[in-house]
Amino acid sequence: MRKTLRTALALASTVLMLNAATLANAAEPIKIATIVELSGAGATSGTNFANGIELAVKEINAAGGILGRSLEANAVDTQSNPGVAKGLVAKAVDDGVFAVFGPVFSGSILVSMAETRRAEIPNFTGGEAAAITKQGNPYIFRTSFTQDTAMPKVARYIAQELKAKTLALIYVNNDFGKGGRESLTKALGPLGVKVVADISTEQSQVDFSAAVLKTRQSNADVVFVYTNEEEAARALRELRKQGVTQPIVGETVVTSQKVIELAGAAANGAVAHVGLTVDAPMPSVRAFRARFEKQFKYTPDHNGIKGYTGVFIMKAAIEKVGKVDRKLVAQALHGLAITAAQQPGVLMDVRVDANGDLDRESFLTEVRNGKQEVKEILPALGSK
Repeated sequence: MRKTLRTALALASTVLMLNAATLANAAEPIKIATIVELSGAGATSGTNFANGIELAVKEINAAGGILGRSLEANAVDTQSNPGVAKGLVAKAVDDGVFAVFGPVFSGSILVSMAETRRAEIPNFTGGEAAAITKQGNPYIFRTSFTQDTAMPKVARYIAQELKAKTLALIYVNNDFGKGGRESLTKALGPLGVKVVADISTEQSQVDFSAAVLKTRQSNADVVFVYTNEEEAARALRELRKQGVTQPIVGETVVTSQKVIELAGAAANGAVAHVGLTVDAPMPSVRAFRARFEKQFKYTPDHNGIKGYTGVFIMKAAIEKVGKVDRKLVAQALHGLAITAAQQPGVLMDVRVDANGDLDRESFLTEVRNGKQEVKEILPALGSK
C-alpha cells in the first residue's frame, strides 16, 4: 500500500515537473536578432529595416504573440562593415536565436549568411543582389525582390514606354551595384537597348561631376542611376546641375523617401520600379505608414516595409508548422503562399519560391513635386 502510494506520488511529481517545464518553455520568448547597418553608408537602410522589425514585434506581442509566445528582438550595428556583420551573426548563433534579420547590404549578407546556414537558423535579408539566393542556401530568405526579378520589369519600361535605344548606367562598385548592373544589362540586351556609358562609382562617393560628364558625353537616351541612397541623391543633384534632360530611371532607391529628402527638387521627374513603397494606393500599406510615422516620427522607405513584412512572413511559417522549430520553419517557407487576408501584416499577397525569393505585386513610381507617386501597379510574375 505504502509502495503504491509512493509510486503514485512519484508519478504525480514527475507529471507536475513536466507540465511546469512545458509551461516554462511556452512562456519563453522567441528570440530574433536584428543585425543591421545602424551607422556608416548603410545607416538609412538599416535603421528603416530595424524600425520595421520593432513595429512588427510590438504589434505581434500586443496580439498575443506567436503560438502564445512573445517575440524578443535585439538590434545591433554592423557599422556597414561585412567583417563586423559576420562576427555579430556568429554571436547571435552562439546565443541560440530562432532567426536572424539582416544585414541589409548585399556585401554583408553574402559574407555572414554562412554562419546561419551552418547553424540551420532562418535568415531574413533585405539585400537585393541576385547572388544571395543563387548559392543553394536553404536558410536564406529575402524580404525584397531579387535583382533578377526587378530588372526585367524596369528594362521593359525603358524599351517599350520610353522607346530608348541607348542607356548611360551609373552604378555603385559593390556587390549590390555590380549585381544590379549585370541583371539590367542582361535584361536590356534582348530588348535592343545598348549601354553606351558604363560608369562605376564608389560607395560613399561625394563628387559625381566626372560621372555625370561621362553621361552627358554619351548622349544616351536614358540615364539609369543604381547606387545607395546618399550617393543617388548626389548623382541626381549633379545631373540637374549639369543640365541633363534625358529621363532618369532607377530601381527602388532613386525615388525612395530618403533620396527625395536629400536631393530636393533634383529628384523631381525621376522614375523607378520599386518592389515596395509606402505611397502604394493600398489601404493596408497606407495604414502601415500611419502606424510607423506615429511610432518613429518620420516617413519610412521600402526598407521599413521589408523589415516589418519579414517578421510576419516568419510568423506565418511558424503557425503553419505549429511549433517553434527552426529547421521545420525553414522548410515550410519554401513554396509558402501567404495572403494578406489571412496574415494582414504581410500587407500584400506574397509567395516564397524554392530559392527563398519573393513574388508579389510591385510598382512603377515617379517623383512629382517632391513626392513619390505610383504610376502603375505591376502584377506578380506568377500571375501572368
